[in-house]
Amino acid sequence: MVEIINGKELAKKIRKDLKSEVKLLKEDGINPKLAVIMVGKDPGSQVYVRNKSKACEKAGIEFEEFLFDENTSEETLLETIKKLNKDSSIHGILLQSPVPKHIDINKAFRTISPEKDVDGFNPVNVGNLTIGEDAFISCTPYGIVKMLEEYNIETEGKKCTILGRSNIVGKPMIQCMLNKNSTVTVCHSKTQNIDKVIKDADIVIAAIGRPKFVKEEMVKDGAVVIDVGINRLEDGTICGDVDYENVAPKASLITPVPGGVGPMTIAMLLTNVVKAAKLSK
Repeated sequence: MVEIINGKELAKKIRKDLKSEVKLLKEDGINPKLAVIMVGKDPGSQVYVRNKSKACEKAGIEFEEFLFDENTSEETLLETIKKLNKDSSIHGILLQSPVPKHIDINKAFRTISPEKDVDGFNPVNVGNLTIGEDAFISCTPYGIVKMLEEYNIETEGKKCTILGRSNIVGKPMIQCMLNKNSTVTVCHSKTQNIDKVIKDADIVIAAIGRPKFVKEEMVKDGAVVIDVGINRLEDGTICGDVDYENVAPKASLITPVPGGVGPMTIAMLLTNVVKAAKLSK
């Protein structure tokens, strides 16, 4: 019988532990603080920022928003990041994506100090993850790793297929699974015979943004299925990249959408902020 990986409950447990850590840091004179920068008024981004604010408040982490008009220049954004880099009261800096097209988001990520890069997108952290050094890991892949660990899912020597190669999820996820000694295969829009590639996997991680793409016949019996996708259908309901209803009976463990990977992403953001605060001692 399939076991549901409850990301919501695991995230709750992590946040509870973090609250205790934050309390100890404050007693030591350190007040963990996250700065979130948003350029423009993307509705999805506004929801994410609001959720991050609430999560910080519950954990006792200070939170400050820096909201800019969509016509804000790249120079103004970079100057703001540089000021926050120098501000010792700020431990973590997060640039909410997407940003307007006239702004080079990778340039902005490079400007964020690696020590405050709680989203794990600065090339220094990306490089450190690749060579196995300590790094801030991108929050969604980090959350998935924690899920695998919490549910005692064997990764060593297992075949892991990752669907998607984005800088936010796919690419860092590749490295995370390599670091856990999995044999990793990556599927993308140019992959041939994708059904057969997925069918061979012991662990499937779907992060391509295509509603219910992974079908029952693509998954082998007993596979672990991690669904990163969040897609809104025409009727307003939300679904993942996996056809959950039909795939679940074949899987040994599976994440639901919502309530799976999503809550873990924010929990790991808070984890990274607390880590940054500790490193600032």
